[in-house]
Amino acid sequence: MDKARHIILTVTNDLNYDQRMIRICTSLANAGYKVTLVGFQRKNSKPLTNRSYQQVRIPILAEQGKLLYGGYWIMLFFYLLFKRCDALCAIDLDTILPVYFVSLIRNKRRAYDAHELFTELKEVVTKPREKKIWDWIERTTIPNFYHNYTVGDYCALYFMKKYGKDFAVVRNATILTPLVIPEKKEKYILYQGWVNEGRCFEELIPAMQQVDAKLIVCGEGNFFRQAKDLAKKHNISDKIEFKGFVPPDQLKSYTINAYIGLTLFHAISKSNEYSLANRFFDYMHNGVPQLCMNFPEYKKVNEEYEIGVLINDPMTPADIASALNKLLTNSEYYKELQDNCLVAREKYCWQHEEKTLLNVYEGVFNRKKKGH
Repeated sequence: MDKARHIILTVTNDLNYDQRMIRICTSLANAGYKVTLVGFQRKNSKPLTNRSYQQVRIPILAEQGKLLYGGYWIMLFFYLLFKRCDALCAIDLDTILPVYFVSLIRNKRRAYDAHELFTELKEVVTKPREKKIWDWIERTTIPNFYHNYTVGDYCALYFMKKYGKDFAVVRNATILTPLVIPEKKEKYILYQGWVNEGRCFEELIPAMQQVDAKLIVCGEGNFFRQAKDLAKKHNISDKIEFKGFVPPDQLKSYTINAYIGLTLFHAISKSNEYSLANRFFDYMHNGVPQLCMNFPEYKKVNEEYEIGVLINDPMTPADIASALNKLLTNSEYYKELQDNCLVAREKYCWQHEEKTLLNVYEGVFNRKKKGH
C-alpha cells in the first residue's frame, strides 16, 4: 500500500501476554499496516515488550468492578476521539462501545473481533442485571459492524443465528515453526491460561493425589488464590507449581518440555462450550498430547487427528486421574498421539489463519464508506 493504513485495536488485558493479539498485530504490521494496540495500565503491569507495532496502555481508575469498565471506556473514548487513524477494531464486547461511538463521530471504518461469546460468559449469565446491560450493548452495536471475525466455526454460527451476520473464522492457531521434540526428562503436566472459575481446578487439584507427576500452572485469574488453597487442603502443594503470568518466550519452554497439556473447562456457558483455546494449538504445535474437553470444536479436530484424550463434563477427580495416568503409562498410545500432533500442526497453523485475517482487513478498506 502506498501509505500505511493505521488500525487501532482495543483490548482490556495485559498487552504482554495475549498471544492471539500479538499474532494478529504482528501479521497486520508485516502486511504493511500501521498498527496500535491499546490496553489497560494496571498497578502491577510490567514494562512492555518491544514489538513491531505500537502499544499504548491507558491507566484505569479501578482494578475491578463497574469503575473498571466505566473509567476505561471514558478514557478510551477520548483517546480514540483524537488519535489519527483509518480504522478501529474492538476486541470483544468490553471495548466495543467506545470504538462504535468514535467510529460514528469520526466517520471511521470499524471491525469486531470476538474472542468469546461475551454475553454467554458465566460471569455475565449468572448476574441478571449485568446480563441485561451486556445484551443491550451487543444488540446496539454488533448489527452495525460489517467486518467481523471470531475464533471458531461454532461461535460464527452463533452470531449468524442471532444477528444474521457473517463472521470470518480466525482460529487461535500457533505459528508453524520447525520442531525438535526434546527428551522429556520430567513427565510434568502443564496448564496454561487463565486460572478462573469454570476451569475445572476443583476436580483437577484433588485428582493430582492419584497421579505420579508434577502439575505446573502458568497463568493467573479470579480462581488463583482458591486454587492454591485447594492444593494446601489436599496436601499436594509440593506437586503443584503456580508460576503466575509467564512471558510468551518462557511459556514456550514450559510447553515444549511438558509431557501432557490440559485444556479444561466446565460447560457452564456457551462461551466455554464453543471455545477453541490458544493452549489447544500450543500443545499440538509442540507435540504435546493433551487432556481436553469433549466440546464441539475440540471434538471436531480430534476426530480428524487424534491428538488428545477427550473428557466429558461433568467430571470427577477420578475421571481426570484415569485419563492422565493413561497418557503417563501407555507409551505406545502416547507416541501415536504425539505423531498425530506433528501432522495436525501442518493444517492448524497461524500461516493459514493469517490469510483469513488479512482478507478481513482488505474488506475493511475496500468497502465503500457507507455503514463502514
